[in-house]
Amino acid sequence: MLNRKSGLIGLYLAAFFAIFVIFGISHASHASAASSSSAPAKLNPASYVTTAYFLNVRADASNRSKIIDVVSKGTVLSVIGQSGSWLRLEGGGYVHGSYADRLDRPVKPPSERTVASIAPAVLSADPPKPARALVIRKPDSKVQTASGLTEEGIKEIFAGTKLEGQGLEKAVLEVEADYGVNAFFTIAVMKLESGNGGSKIARTRNNLFGLNSSNGTGYLRFESKEESVRRFGQLISKNYIGKGYTTIEKIARKYCPANSKWSSLVKNVMKSDYKSSA
Repeated sequence: MLNRKSGLIGLYLAAFFAIFVIFGISHASHASAASSSSAPAKLNPASYVTTAYFLNVRADASNRSKIIDVVSKGTVLSVIGQSGSWLRLEGGGYVHGSYADRLDRPVKPPSERTVASIAPAVLSADPPKPARALVIRKPDSKVQTASGLTEEGIKEIFAGTKLEGQGLEKAVLEVEADYGVNAFFTIAVMKLESGNGGSKIARTRNNLFGLNSSNGTGYLRFESKEESVRRFGQLISKNYIGKGYTTIEKIARKYCPANSKWSSLVKNVMKSDYKSSA
């Protein structure tokens, strides 16, 4: 009887040990699988080409984030991730996806590229340039240049005028991105032609630039002041820059021929706004 009981006890112990071992292996397998599934997927870099004349590279995925660089239209970027509408660049920083189109050709994986090509966010045949903190650029007579201004900077320029609180900052920067028209120039013409936003046509027609209809019926009327800003950008790009009027002096002869001092007045406003922003 004693031997029989001892045998049963041994059998129970062996069965318990087997169950324990099987449970341990299963638990370890599930833990390993869970760990693998929770790890972030490694993304292969993808090529995007910029469509804006001047596109800001920001430190974080926000239009309020610090601008760390500016890339020009046609620049190929190496993108390794996305946060909402923002594209994360391989060398650091973010650009807004509205101003970059994905290319069909993929970027080579890191193992197939040289160390020098991995560091910069911009893919180019030229030697890589170190990232730099962007500063506001002093405007000159050339209209198609980058200003370095941000929405917050433009808000400061509008402070104390009738243009303040109108939500025009984004539209001004869109004109610079879409058409290459310097933001300082757009703001200066806006201030000059609208009396700092207080003129009658600015108040009753949302016309900030003294834009006339092509059929001679008078000043144009816009649904919003933002629409007026965008129309100005289209006009300057197509009818002026596109036809060789690339400086303030050249534009003045066609935009406001009746006022020989128009170009000087615009440049004085730009100079003043730059000093207050720098």
